[in-house]
Amino acid sequence: MSVRTLDHVNIVTTDLSGAVAFYRDILGLIPSDPPEPLKPEDIRWLNDAEGRPIVHMVRREFMERREYFVDNVGNPTGSIDHVAFDCDGLDDMKARLDAAGLDYRVSGVSGIRLTQLFVRDPNNVLLELNFRG
Repeated sequence: MSVRTLDHVNIVTTDLSGAVAFYRDILGLIPSDPPEPLKPEDIRWLNDAEGRPIVHMVRREFMERREYFVDNVGNPTGSIDHVAFDCDGLDDMKARLDAAGLDYRVSGVSGIRLTQLFVRDPNNVLLELNFRG
């Protein structure tokens, strides 16, 4: 047995529609309804271009009803420092971030030809957007 890959990231939010809009409009992820018995008013899945639900966006109230531990939504994310996405279209992403008026930082790792954009989502989760080549 071994871990093959990261399956998804679960983000708790107080503004489901706003968070989904950010990941759709800025990152280009594709929203979809979760499978039953989950309800789209509580949870939305955000899929990559191949249809994999890599981000699960969950209303805080749903998590509280389900008695999951939820702490400090909208504040720093505890031991998780950031979530990284493998991306393409660097110039397009910069244009989207600029058009949305979002602050971001550009960094790079020249030894592996990697450009990184760091931006915070509406829930204060730090995102690392990686562009190779």
